[in-house]
Amino acid sequence: MEIIIRNSSDQPIYMQICEQVKSQIISGALAAGTMLPSIRSLARDLRISVITTKRAYDELEAEGFICTVPGKGCFVAEQDLKLAQEANLRRMEEHLQQAAALAKGCGVGKEELLAMFGLLLEEE
Repeated sequence: MEIIIRNSSDQPIYMQICEQVKSQIISGALAAGTMLPSIRSLARDLRISVITTKRAYDELEAEGFICTVPGKGCFVAEQDLKLAQEANLRRMEEHLQQAAALAKGCGVGKEELLAMFGLLLEEE
């Protein structure tokens, strides 16, 4: 499991962890039943607070992406990937609507907005 924390991001660290783990589960990089690093181990590896890591794991469990087995650890839960992908598509639509509204307010045209989006996709 690979997680990259960006301190320059406006997104809280626990949410960065959640989003990256969800993305890896949805993409199939983390299969159902895969054991995740312990909360302490992940906190140490990322050089963050155990509380932050616990909050991320709690959030992932509340959303059904992982499950905790007492005395054994945290594991990737069985997923209905179509539901998870649909949720991600809705989130993308919301972000794109916000970007379109901001572009319109700034006088940025469709061509320029598409070019910016193309550049962003190349960076990833």
